[in-house]
Amino acid sequence: MISHVCGKLKRKKEDRLFIDVQGLVYEILVPVAVMKAIEQDPLKEGDAIELITYHYLQVEPSRGIPVLIGFLKEIEREFFEKFITVSGVGPRAACRALSLPISIIARAIDEGDQSVLESLPGIGIQRAKEIIAKLQGKVGKFGLIQDQEMPQGVRSLDGDVSSEALEVLLQLQYKRQEAMAMIQEALARQPKPKSAEDLLNEVYRQRTVGKK
Repeated sequence: MISHVCGKLKRKKEDRLFIDVQGLVYEILVPVAVMKAIEQDPLKEGDAIELITYHYLQVEPSRGIPVLIGFLKEIEREFFEKFITVSGVGPRAACRALSLPISIIARAIDEGDQSVLESLPGIGIQRAKEIIAKLQGKVGKFGLIQDQEMPQGVRSLDGDVSSEALEVLLQLQYKRQEAMAMIQEALARQPKPKSAEDLLNEVYRQRTVGKK
């Protein structure tokens, strides 16, 4: 399983990058939203780049084709893996569909905003309904993404639910004091979350209510 690719840019197309890793060139599909983030600092041939990858085998009659899809952040790949659990949304379809920032797509799912999902390439009315039915209430933490690059070397914290949630918020570029306040407010509303993901979903819900 190929989880990361780190090398030099060999060539770039609209929807994919070719990365040279010591003479071995990987062709990596990149969702539009991720490509836009990459292009904020324009890459030139020979520039160093690292992508977190989703690796799968596309099975066709008489052959299997290994495919890599690239992301800048672990949490982007995590959202992608949830997205493809929806019936009829395969990896290539999901790659095409992620044309808006993941935070916007996650909020649309959580709020049941079908019109936003229908606007995604390849996602029609029925598929949008299925995405909401499958994922609503399960993607709140992805709505907290600030669509900026994560800092490197974030310190590991204790393994309890609150600490895990705090670590995720720090990775999402929230200041420690702000993140702790958000968690405390969420715990006041949901004192015994079953997991860090449940707690982060509550953080997202309270922020959404506060903006209305």
